[in-house]
Amino acid sequence: MNEWIDAAEAAARLGVKPATLYAYVSRGVLKRRHAEDGRRSLFDAGEIEQLARRGRPRSQPPELVIESEITYLGLDRPYFRGRDALTLAASSTFEEVAEWLWSSDAAVWRADPAAVKAAVTAQRGLPDDLLLIDRLHVITTVLGATDPLRHQLDQASVAATARRLIAGLVDAMPSLQASRGESIADRLWAKLTDEPATEPLLEALRAALVLLSDHELAASTLAARVAASARADPYAVVLTGLGVLSGPLHGGASFGAERLLQEVVHPEDASRVVGERIRRGERIPGFGHSVYKNGDARGTALLDLVTRAVPDQSRVLAVLAEIRRRRLPEQNVDFALAALTTSAGMRPGSGEAVFAVARTAGWLAHAMEEYRKGTLLRLRASYTGTPIT
Repeated sequence: MNEWIDAAEAAARLGVKPATLYAYVSRGVLKRRHAEDGRRSLFDAGEIEQLARRGRPRSQPPELVIESEITYLGLDRPYFRGRDALTLAASSTFEEVAEWLWSSDAAVWRADPAAVKAAVTAQRGLPDDLLLIDRLHVITTVLGATDPLRHQLDQASVAATARRLIAGLVDAMPSLQASRGESIADRLWAKLTDEPATEPLLEALRAALVLLSDHELAASTLAARVAASARADPYAVVLTGLGVLSGPLHGGASFGAERLLQEVVHPEDASRVVGERIRRGERIPGFGHSVYKNGDARGTALLDLVTRAVPDQSRVLAVLAEIRRRRLPEQNVDFALAALTTSAGMRPGSGEAVFAVARTAGWLAHAMEEYRKGTLLRLRASYTGTPIT
């Protein structure tokens, strides 16, 4: 029977840092498995011993490994500073979780009224049907341009900037109704739909904000960290993250999932809609995950909340059944987010906006780590071009 050891012992036997150990995993040099609690990585002691005897692998190109105390990716879910994200989503507000990510004390989340007014004014010439993710680029730029404190990069100042920025992102979006409360979830609801807010749907929106607030070094977060390492201010960091997030393989996947559900007018349409995408060689948005190969627990938890809030999910269930019939990958959090936005009658592209507002908390948590380190992140390319003469 194989002996399984944890990451600390495996790194000690190899004489490397834990970050290097995980780099070996990502490069295929080592295999790992998750402990039953989903929180720890385990390694085959025999494989570690073989690698130790061979010496460190040198044939692979250099790889960037970033040490971070913020998020650990378990078997099917993330852990924020050691706490289960699903548990936090069921018990905490988005603001509380953001403060936890930032290691800061609770404070009032209020935008600068003058900055919000300027951001609203800047949007007057934009098309009415412009997606919210595109508006958020404009809003972030204006909020940053009007903030004289944006270049203060100590942790307390960045946390204060983060509260103003996230509140401003929400408050400067075009309103569809009056907000019934002061929380970010309440204020965001009023920007996304003219339907009255019910407590179960608001609970689902609050949970979505928490579940999406960070996900380790996702593409947008890596880009945001690179920007922060160059000492870009928090608004520039968020603009960097927004640019990457909008891609259809990242945060834009929820918009694709929304459109898929819109095409399924009746449950019996699911087979045709999914089949046409497969025939065109397209990905099915909202399904499969590069990390969670056996299912994304964030998506399951969020979809459960949406179903409790709006029990009639016949179209959603029909799509899920068709995906399983074709043995395609399981649904992820993007599909659950699309189920939320369609169930709540939210405007097109609302999922991207929820994702962006939530992930801003994570981007700025990672920015704080980079500001403290004070060193520039520099990736290296593995050259494959014309031989050098």
